[in-house]
Amino acid sequence: MSKTVKWGATDWLGVALTALLGGGAFAFRWFAIMPRATVGLCAAANAPGFCTPRHWVLSGQYYGTFGWAALALGLAAFFGGKRILGALALGAGIAAVVNYNATQGIIGATLGLVAWLSLVSGRPGWGATKA
Repeated sequence: MSKTVKWGATDWLGVALTALLGGGAFAFRWFAIMPRATVGLCAAANAPGFCTPRHWVLSGQYYGTFGWAALALGLAAFFGGKRILGALALGAGIAAVVNYNATQGIIGATLGLVAWLSLVSGRPGWGATKA
């Protein structure tokens, strides 16, 4: 009763998107948000260019945008049955955890991963169709 795993180009694209979203969020946090010197630089009158995206990320973190986006993508992947949405949900969930929105982010990442793996294994559930 073994099933063959159907791994294709869409899945490799999903792995790349997951790594790009999760790794990009981690790298941005590490280099633009974490250093204490960036607080002083961004508070100055002539702030450098990276301070605007830094402010957007910190505002999104405060309002929980990353977690809610991951949850929405995870639900869309789980009920819609699309592999790319599952990969995006997983990447957004990693970004949410990195940005302290873990409550919704973990649920979205889990839903995305379950949807993605169920489609890869050929065992769709909850009305999902094979992609």
